[in-house]
Amino acid sequence: MARIAVNARFLLPDRLEGIGWYTHEIVRRLVQLRPRDEFLLLFDRPFDERFRYGDRVRPLVVSPPTRHPLLWYIWFEQRLPSVLKREKADVFLSLDGYCSLRATTPTLMVIHDIAHVHYPRQIPRLVRKYYNAFVPRFLQRAERIGVVSEFVREDIQRYYGIGADKFFVAGNGVRPEFQPADAATRLAIRQQYADGHPYFFFLGAVHPRKNVRALIEAYDVFRSWVPAKIPLLIAGRLAWQYREVRHAHRDSPFRRDIRFLDYVPDGVLPQLMGSALALTYVSLFEGFGVPLLEAMHCEIPIITSNTSSLPEVAGDAALLVNPRDKGEIAEAMYRIYTDPRLAGQLVENGRAQRTQFTWDRSARRIDRELSRLLSPDL
Repeated sequence: MARIAVNARFLLPDRLEGIGWYTHEIVRRLVQLRPRDEFLLLFDRPFDERFRYGDRVRPLVVSPPTRHPLLWYIWFEQRLPSVLKREKADVFLSLDGYCSLRATTPTLMVIHDIAHVHYPRQIPRLVRKYYNAFVPRFLQRAERIGVVSEFVREDIQRYYGIGADKFFVAGNGVRPEFQPADAATRLAIRQQYADGHPYFFFLGAVHPRKNVRALIEAYDVFRSWVPAKIPLLIAGRLAWQYREVRHAHRDSPFRRDIRFLDYVPDGVLPQLMGSALALTYVSLFEGFGVPLLEAMHCEIPIITSNTSSLPEVAGDAALLVNPRDKGEIAEAMYRIYTDPRLAGQLVENGRAQRTQFTWDRSARRIDRELSRLLSPDL
């Protein structure tokens, strides 16, 4: 029997986002895959019982709450080493791209991107300093490194020169709630959120890398070509540096049809996705791009960027555009709006593409890597 300590600080009740969902879906499967092992879930604040995935799962709160780079340092470098030693952890699993340099416990770390390298000005100064100082050391420290796409693996190797033998790919999956919306659901959702009209949909936290300002400007161009009312719904919290997005909204002649929904409850989000005319996800940089996969499962067309990992995830299920060219984005919106056959073909392609990415497949891969760390001689 092994004791597996897990970094669980992103398991936040009713506020799960990308890394939180990744942690939730992977860990609950690992508990089933490893019935003889004990799991120690390390939280940085009071935990919710829904994350106690079985009888062999023991939650433990380790202070302080990690809301600042200084607190990250305290949690990972001062508190975790003693906790891992005291609890006799056989391996430390960290799914958020951080690990402990001072801990001696064998470590498997999953990293989702190195966006701070490519867009440093979009990251607060202290956070950027922390990433620049610690990410390369984390990559050297961890015995095994999981990445969510081949693009991330190549990006890390290109920038940091880490040997290929440390890496494995364990991408994202999709919750079963993401499925096609029936006609009654589409009608009700469109009536509630878009005055009964078909709409384009964006999903993600609003910050500069998500390129929402360019999306709004492209939407203005699209609407200048199309007399019909086709709203743009933007679902996601306003994260940081969103002033330009607000300015683009204020200056849009169609601002009444651009609607910010903020954080959408988990129960409503799949219905909003499944009732959309298309997902418009023209981010500048992504390590994976989970909304693409969610759109494929909801069986709606996709417009996404031709950069970073997005073509790898999208395959033939999306129209790929230059995210810095608002005319190209607008043209893709126009094509999907005016060509139902094209939209249908993208959906059909998505049914095949989505089979490459499942939580079960990723959990099994991480399970194999844990076994390698726990029994290095095998």
